[in-house]
Amino acid sequence: MDEDNSLLLVVDAANVVGSVPDGWWRDRRGAAERLRDRLAKADGVPGHDGPVEVVLVVEGAARGVESVPGVRVESAPGSGDDHIVALVEQAAGRPVLVVTADRELRRRVRRLGADVTGPRTVLP
Repeated sequence: MDEDNSLLLVVDAANVVGSVPDGWWRDRRGAAERLRDRLAKADGVPGHDGPVEVVLVVEGAARGVESVPGVRVESAPGSGDDHIVALVEQAAGRPVLVVTADRELRRRVRRLGADVTGPRTVLP
């Protein structure tokens, strides 16, 4: 995939998983794996027709979730938000869409030129 032209979709796993009260707190790693698998099966991003590179950022008890074809999983060494901001910074000049409902994270990545959408974009 030509990464310079593809959309980089960065998903805040903790925020997206936490937006649905389905018992995720009992198995944070399992919840992150289910989200990863849902993203891997998705057919692109609503409203975007081109290629998409998907990065799922995990933290805390979900660290260590493995990547699968179609979804690269990155375990944040510290704050998941800080790791997402770093990914956006590294993608300078490339279209980036961050999936989160976290207001402060939204503000931080928008300042760097990323677009933002809420968890419903990637949830059924």
